[in-house]
Amino acid sequence: MKIILKEDIANLGYKDDIVEVKKGYGRNYLIPTGKAVIATESALKVLAENQRQRAHKLARIKADAEALAASLQDIKLTIGAKTSSTGTIFGSVNSIQIAEALEKLGHNIDRKLISLEPVKEVGEYVATIKLHRDVTVEIPFEVVSE
Repeated sequence: MKIILKEDIANLGYKDDIVEVKKGYGRNYLIPTGKAVIATESALKVLAENQRQRAHKLARIKADAEALAASLQDIKLTIGAKTSSTGTIFGSVNSIQIAEALEKLGHNIDRKLISLEPVKEVGEYVATIKLHRDVTVEIPFEVVSE
């Protein structure tokens, strides 16, 4: 079943992408929740016209994302966490703490854009920030004991 996405969906596609999904996923979840529409001829024509009209706006959004990525390029964060005597963290470091550390430096980044592997010990790690469909930046951070 071909559908047109109305918003970004992880592991499926971005807004205005035409994707192929199983019928049950499309009819029972994506379409009723308003995340997609069926890719009919008329819907495809409307999509093409909307994309043509928004081309310059999308270019500006991508340029803004690239500028933000350039400003984030040289940042290295230090996150403090309570640890045991062996260096194991009580809990874990997550995207919320990375977003708060970036906000202290003057960069307001939504925590949903930040992805990182599970951090359970003291050490150096890398967080990936997806600012745009074509623009990602990696932020190194170090977890230290408080």
